Amino acid sequence: MALPPWALPEYFEDVLPAAAQRLEALRRQLLDQFRSYGYQLVIPPSVEYLDALVSGAGQDMDESTWKLVDRISGRTLGLRADMTPQVTRIDAHVLNRQGVTRLCYCGAVAHAMPRSTTASREPIQIGAELYGHQGIEADVEILRLLADSLKLAGATTTRIDIGHMGLFRALARHAELSEADEQLLYAILQTKDVPALREFVATRPAAAVLLPLPGLYGGPEVLVRAMSELPDLPAVHEAIGELLHLAKHLADLPLSFDLADLRGYHYHTGLVFAAYCGHSPAAVALGGRYNEVGKAFGRARPATGFSMDLRDLLALGEVAAPAGAVLAPQREDAELAALIAQLRAQGEIVMYELPGHTGAWREAGCDRRLELKDGAWRVVTLGE
Repeated sequence: MALPPWALPEYFEDVLPAAAQRLEALRRQLLDQFRSYGYQLVIPPSVEYLDALVSGAGQDMDESTWKLVDRISGRTLGLRADMTPQVTRIDAHVLNRQGVTRLCYCGAVAHAMPRSTTASREPIQIGAELYGHQGIEADVEILRLLADSLKLAGATTTRIDIGHMGLFRALARHAELSEADEQLLYAILQTKDVPALREFVATRPAAAVLLPLPGLYGGPEVLVRAMSELPDLPAVHEAIGELLHLAKHLADLPLSFDLADLRGYHYHTGLVFAAYCGHSPAAVALGGRYNEVGKAFGRARPATGFSMDLRDLLALGEVAAPAGAVLAPQREDAELAALIAQLRAQGEIVMYELPGHTGAWREAGCDRRLELKDGAWRVVTLGE
């Protein structure tokens, strides 16, 4: 049976006026928040050559990326599934600044397949990225900005889970694992499949150094345990030292440390984090350090950042609905025109009543009207 012409593909949906107004208000609030921290807005194109979107660390997004052929060049294009590689390209190749660069962005991305049964295939991604500083201070700033942004959106942050890809890579190198074994071990740790991890170690005894990871989760005390349970290696000390720094300087945030929480094998190089809000089982924000992404564009720079889906934030937060519109009569009146101009300058929505639509203005969002009372135009509640 053919679908009607108004049907949308699965996992796509319209955003209708009331929700769209709240979504736009939230977008503006968050971008203004980013700007107050010094993050400059960039707007990349929705389509790029495929190799720019999925090369290097971006290859983790390959299966999520829609692909099409450019009728001008004949090359394969990709419809972006993640804006971070694009922003990294702008930093590395277009801006080409030498110092610290703070960039932010907001736009729709498209996923070839939904990430879950309830996820949209067209998230509205908003995020912030900091380039050019290797130190833990950059990660502290990004996490603080994330927490402030969730608070601004009205979402209650219940916990921020933090892991460290650098710790995993240091232990894997110490065990002298092949690349194939390292990827297999990474997949096992992602699911925290302890029996599978023990089977893996049984055939590769050197990998026993990673056995403690699934049990190292909780508060800052976990990091003290990790120091005694993991090998005495400089890279291990460095990774745990960064986590301890976060615990100290972000003690007011609901941080939770999980040393087996690993994401982005080809993407992240250091800290990784996921923020959870309310009763939602899925993370509302993801982020971390990804120092190698810019290498594909000719200049690898230290980088850290986070991104969120505005749709998810809107569902979790308490963004107030905007005030209704004011209905104005069709009338040649200088005082009326001056009042309408004044109201619009104050941010009010004023729409003229067109002939033949009496009584149908509530569905357009009107809750007040302009009426002439005692020789003066006044705003009154619609229906009074």
